[in-house]
Amino acid sequence: EPWYQRRVRVHEPTDEKRVLTELGRKQAECTGNRLAELGVKYSDVIISTMTRARETGDIILEQIPHVLEEGHTITRTDILVEGSPIEAIPRIRFKPDQYEFEDGPRIEAAFRRFFHRAHFEQTTPSHEVIVCHANVIRYFVCRATQNPPEGWLRMSLANGSITEVVIEPNGQVYVMGVGDKGHLPADMITFN
Repeated sequence: EPWYQRRVRVHEPTDEKRVLTELGRKQAECTGNRLAELGVKYSDVIISTMTRARETGDIILEQIPHVLEEGHTITRTDILVEGSPIEAIPRIRFKPDQYEFEDGPRIEAAFRRFFHRAHFEQTTPSHEVIVCHANVIRYFVCRATQNPPEGWLRMSLANGSITEVVIEPNGQVYVMGVGDKGHLPADMITFN
């Protein structure tokens, strides 16, 4: 069952300079602590290659060291970078159409890569942590629940929040939480 972690507070205009602020680092640490407290043995961690997601992923990995110690897969992939997945309805224009044509197919490919039933030979549950961005997570939630993906902007995710999606062996999908931020102190809850 995938766990999605929303990126945390950043600054600077270009990706290379969009590093986590001190608050963002604390948010990531709280999120990593929460994932560790759940007592789940995570099988894989998949991280967007954008700077802030890489930093967030590294901080989370410090809190769930069994992933590194037990040799589980850690994947850093461009397929999860932030983007505009599809035209939102109601229409809110914040990027030129070209972004939807470039980003949309990539984000859909990411959904298809990470959202599927377990292989028929798999006999134990797997738990993946995916560290990426709000637009991507919101689109994944819409697609996983078979809701119109054009509604992706109707959800708001706090920085450092956790979204949990369960995919049963029979293909049933359950969203156990979207944008959970209860692990963050009130003065650390922010939105971008």
